[in-house]
Amino acid sequence: MIDLNNKYRSMANAIRFLSMDAVEKAKSGHPGMPMGMADIAIVLFSEFLNFNPQQPNWLNRDRFILSNGHGSMLQYALLHLFGYDLSIEDIKDFRQLGSKTPGHPEYGHTIGVETTTGPLGQGVANAVGMAIAAKKLQSEIGADLLNNKIYVFVGDGCLMEGITHEAISLAGHLNLNNLVVIFDDNSISIDGNTELSASENYIETFKACSFDTNSINGHDYDEIRAAIFRANKSEKPYFIAAKTIIGFGAPNKAGSEAAHGAPLGEDEITKTREKLGWPHNKFEVPKEVYSYFNDVVSKKVKIYDEWANKLNLSSNKIKDLIKNIENKYYLKNLDKALKEAKDFIQNNKKPEATRKSSGNILNILGKHLINLVGGSADLTISNETKPGYFKPITKNDFSGKYVYYGVREHAMGAIMNGMTLFGNIIPYAGTFLTFSDYMKPAIRLASLMKLKVIYVFTHDSIGLGEDGPTHQPVEHLASLRAIPNLQVLRPCDATETLEAWELALKYEGPTALILTRQNLEPLRDSSENNLSSNGGYIIRGNNEATKVTLFATGSEVEIAVKVHENLSKKGISSKVFSLPCIEKFVENSELYKQVLNEKNLKIGIEAAIKFGWERLIGTDGIFVGVESFGASGPYKELYEHYGIAPEKIIEKIERKLKEMDVG
Repeated sequence: MIDLNNKYRSMANAIRFLSMDAVEKAKSGHPGMPMGMADIAIVLFSEFLNFNPQQPNWLNRDRFILSNGHGSMLQYALLHLFGYDLSIEDIKDFRQLGSKTPGHPEYGHTIGVETTTGPLGQGVANAVGMAIAAKKLQSEIGADLLNNKIYVFVGDGCLMEGITHEAISLAGHLNLNNLVVIFDDNSISIDGNTELSASENYIETFKACSFDTNSINGHDYDEIRAAIFRANKSEKPYFIAAKTIIGFGAPNKAGSEAAHGAPLGEDEITKTREKLGWPHNKFEVPKEVYSYFNDVVSKKVKIYDEWANKLNLSSNKIKDLIKNIENKYYLKNLDKALKEAKDFIQNNKKPEATRKSSGNILNILGKHLINLVGGSADLTISNETKPGYFKPITKNDFSGKYVYYGVREHAMGAIMNGMTLFGNIIPYAGTFLTFSDYMKPAIRLASLMKLKVIYVFTHDSIGLGEDGPTHQPVEHLASLRAIPNLQVLRPCDATETLEAWELALKYEGPTALILTRQNLEPLRDSSENNLSSNGGYIIRGNNEATKVTLFATGSEVEIAVKVHENLSKKGISSKVFSLPCIEKFVENSELYKQVLNEKNLKIGIEAAIKFGWERLIGTDGIFVGVESFGASGPYKELYEHYGIAPEKIIEKIERKLKEMDVG
């Protein structure tokens, strides 16, 4: 009988050679990391990780996150060898157009991939989000049915990225003892030895963040086993620094940057086969080795069956809870919540900031939607993101519904991604719109994965006033609107804010709510239909031909309405469009096409840069906005200073109309 170590070597070598062969065939990729981490992966998957390839979405599966996603062939080889729906032909198609094995792991594209990784450090923060979600849902279901671990592989690049420091700081603060971080400590980066750019003691770093830690030889099965065992028993989050050899087994390139990000070459692969004793053809794994993987899977399926039996014997309440978690984006009672919020707005008509309107709406939504989990990056009061009855999540109590993220915007965005990836949680969190720049990589990945994550971005323009240009977002709306799949909503009053929340909750993807600091007049009564759902609608005037069409978003709709009223007194016909979502209006609205063809003067009003507004006003229209970085001063004076005031807009319109008549 083959001993366990020899069996594991064969299994690890299967990963190594599938990785080498796939990268060589693709003529691109990263063979070194899969070769170096294969031994750790085999012990983790064989002895610790709970999974079931036949039930890949099993709620109580342990999560495996490959934060250093350039080593994607490690994950694809594991998925193939352990019997997921990923064939050897899929492995051969590595990095090819339309294949199931893209260059970096993609959630929703490859079965068994828990999150999209590649930008370094994102997977670490995703794992922290998953660990928080697991703890929260465990507080509802019980540890008997939900007791999984979150394992994340990281490289030196992940640990250099700032997002990782933000994420592990919060993980330690919340004592996420269901989180295990395993570091591929191979001392090699793309440029060469990591001594070129880093001298940090990561063991001490993680200790300082309240992790338990361990250093091991990443090619010694006994040390690997012992370290993961201790990690699973620890009462703290755990960090394992595993000393590995990048490109393990390659006689000339192992241990150097030459093994990192390029094919090894046919000659080197042939020599590696000889050195590691793997006398098999390209992409060939012997039946005996496949049987080793199948034996592991059989044990995993038994664990799943035991869990399923426990579930069958549990109460109907627990069964319903788990069913709701597995029912993606469960929105029971949403209609009831929306009706209550509409009634509240109708009975409380007064000027207020849309951040305040959003807070009032959240007070109602939070009572009805069990899976809303809020948060803020140390701006809870300013963002109006915490209903008073929401308990905070703490290291001693995960039953709460609010995360105090601290000043960690980037990690906050990626942690929210992890929370919704884990289960049926709809996370929302706030910061100032200008700080969305800190979150952009996480927002982009949420958009790529089409995750229902809601960003509450307040202080949305020069309307925040005295804090000045460092805090006044001018280019941010345009940059967010440029992200595919991201729904950007800028409401003009409380009614539109409620409609924006409804659209955010029903949208299969992420949403950015753009909200004001300054008070706005109520311009709308609620209606049976969500008028914001088409992206834009006529808020004043009608659909008849007019001399002037005014387009505006958010706080500037109020200004456009005043312009419309004053134009009417001057005998100049106009209509006003409120555009809570410009992208939706341009892409989906028949009204947009109709208005675009109307031969009249078109005005765009938004306290931001002009970029993108040409789609609405054409080349002959007038844009009223901010083409610089803003300034410090009372907000009403700033609007006047930048010409975003009714009388100044009317002057421009009258001047332009005269030019058009002369023309």
